[in-house]
Amino acid sequence: MAINLQKGQRISLEKSNGSKLQNVCVGINWGAIEKKGLFGFGSSKEAVDLDGSCALYNENKQLLEVVYFGNLKSKNGSVKHSGDDLTGDMGGDDGLDNEIITLDFSQLDANVNYVAFVLNSFRGHDFGTIPFASIRIYEGTTKRVNEVFAKFDIANGANFAGHVSMVMGVFYKKNGEWKFNAIGEPTKDKKLEETVKTVTQNYL
Repeated sequence: MAINLQKGQRISLEKSNGSKLQNVCVGINWGAIEKKGLFGFGSSKEAVDLDGSCALYNENKQLLEVVYFGNLKSKNGSVKHSGDDLTGDMGGDDGLDNEIITLDFSQLDANVNYVAFVLNSFRGHDFGTIPFASIRIYEGTTKRVNEVFAKFDIANGANFAGHVSMVMGVFYKKNGEWKFNAIGEPTKDKKLEETVKTVTQNYL
């Protein structure tokens, strides 16, 4: 399933062998911001807290629940959050995701029709200032990446600079089949609650 999605693309979650994708992970990676000392001497690292979250909706686009750093698991366990990373990679990019949200389609409640993923900068750090901030959406587990099918390069994407929240993408059910809309759009929101409201109004 070698698909590298561009923003706005929609795909079916059917694999090349005809089977359906069952387990999806959304991984977020980022670093701490390096601050120069007075008159350019020395430097220090400033911790960055990015928060990945997931909102579940029914077919009427009514919000059912949100999985985030304060609620690490959906009611039936089909969506799980790895936990809140408060700092980012303080020692440089280790190549690992700092936060991962896993989604098991086979365990989702039947009344869930939309699963939206969003990202917020908790302390208000501008996306454009955060080293190697990126998102990848892939088939696999928290320990194993089988196939990456969407990537967003937040640190180097000019459209993300000046923003502290974004909508990553939405999985949606159509005629009983799950599909994915790679949105990749920054929003003007400051808080998670505002971003979820934006998703409800504009992206379902």
